[in-house]
Amino acid sequence: MLVLSNARLFLENIIKYGILVDPIQVVSLFVKDPYSWPALCLVLGSNVFILGALHLERRLASGSLSERFGLFLYTLLLTTILCLPVLVVFTVRSITPVGAVFALSVYTILFLKLFSYKDVNLWCRARRLTQARTLGRSQSVPVIKKANGEIGKKHISYPGNLMHRDMYYFAFAPTLCYELNFPRSPRIRKRFLLRRLFEMLFLMQLLVGLIQQWLVPAIQNSMKPFRDMDYSRIIERLLKLAVPNHLIWLIFFYWFFHSSMNFLAELMRFGDREFYRDWWNSETVTYFWQNWNIPVHRWCLRHFYKPMMRRGVSKWSAQTAVFLASAFFHEYLVSVPLKMFRLWAFMGMMSQIPLAWFVGRFLRGNYGNAAVWISLIIGQPIAVLMYVHDYYILNHGNGL
Repeated sequence: MLVLSNARLFLENIIKYGILVDPIQVVSLFVKDPYSWPALCLVLGSNVFILGALHLERRLASGSLSERFGLFLYTLLLTTILCLPVLVVFTVRSITPVGAVFALSVYTILFLKLFSYKDVNLWCRARRLTQARTLGRSQSVPVIKKANGEIGKKHISYPGNLMHRDMYYFAFAPTLCYELNFPRSPRIRKRFLLRRLFEMLFLMQLLVGLIQQWLVPAIQNSMKPFRDMDYSRIIERLLKLAVPNHLIWLIFFYWFFHSSMNFLAELMRFGDREFYRDWWNSETVTYFWQNWNIPVHRWCLRHFYKPMMRRGVSKWSAQTAVFLASAFFHEYLVSVPLKMFRLWAFMGMMSQIPLAWFVGRFLRGNYGNAAVWISLIIGQPIAVLMYVHDYYILNHGNGL
């Protein structure tokens, strides 16, 4: 029934609009001026912050900088990482929204990685001072033998980890949490690598085709009901948009968290492949957010939630703070590229707090799982329509 109903919708789309897929058009989403590549320049410029953090840690390890002054320099460095791409997006006209999203995503990941890099090296220095011995890489995390690889036998002690090779391995590794000894696979499995590469290429083409053929027309047809405030038509368009939007989100999830991250992990012989858990079985909203994006969850738990708990902050306040930080970064990655601040993503994330309380308190089992899925299927297209409507109003005015 599901396959037949969606096949009918797809056939209806082809009959109504014809073939809209144009792979060449994708290039224009990243580059407006062929002689100006601001997003690429931003990404390449991120090396300055990587090398800056490494040399700052070397100075701290040697004792030539005090911990207080080092913290000040790190604060300046991390603040610049978040502010520089914003400045470029608002001052360079040739940067496109898609290019800006890509650059800001890279800088957001770099911010989280360097924050973790700062914390772990600080813990190493503290332990070295208190115990008067070096901390082996194996002592920073539990040594667990992975099913698809084994831990390497060579361990490096602090400050022997403060090397360019170690720093750039972490910069490209599919994790946000720094360790002195990452789990490593014994070899690169070529067949596994080729399968993931094929999935990446195929699913990327499929995503582009579905967005151009199915999602864009649905969004464009939703603008007039929004302008006229025709609520019945708005609901109808919202439900019509929910199907392609959710299908594209699911495909993107598989492309990013399974195909792409496993491809990168295999290429780098990175042993820890737990990038997601069974979030589709979530019976509570909290379980979903803890399991759909493991790298971010681990970072929040290790560098944000647990430090707050150790300082005596209540569990509820710490959880709210985590959602607040997540809401900020969601809004950061949407509003800045679109050059407008509407806070739809921020409010959507913060609404997860009362939703999590309601589902956890009143719904159990399959009812809770259904509530989680409904929030995903309906919540995302609402945010998409809000941003697209406001973006077109801001840039095209009455020409909408």
